[in-house]
Amino acid sequence: MEKNEYVDFVVTARKYKTLLTNKYLAREVWQKPFPGDVISKLPGTIIRVDVEQGQEVKAGELLLIHEAMKMQNRIVAPVSGVIVVMHVQEGEKISKNHLMLKIEPK
Repeated sequence: MEKNEYVDFVVTARKYKTLLTNKYLAREVWQKPFPGDVISKLPGTIIRVDVEQGQEVKAGELLLIHEAMKMQNRIVAPVSGVIVVMHVQEGEKISKNHLMLKIEPK
């Protein structure tokens, strides 16, 4: 038998009671990503890679093209620095939350 857990919360001075579900209790806890991590938000295919490991990049510079849901997304550098790890290559299919590459900020 499942144990029900209720919590109280307040929104604009009104008090509410809600049931915490097992799905909510078993969820993955969010962790702030490292500023230089470039992570895919959607599953898809890497169409083009414009950089290589060891290359220096500037914030906003085009890194690669990621196709997801028939749309080609331009992935740009979130920070300036040096690419220390590459986890993708052209034609590769990747999943959601895949670490595509890592930039060591300067």
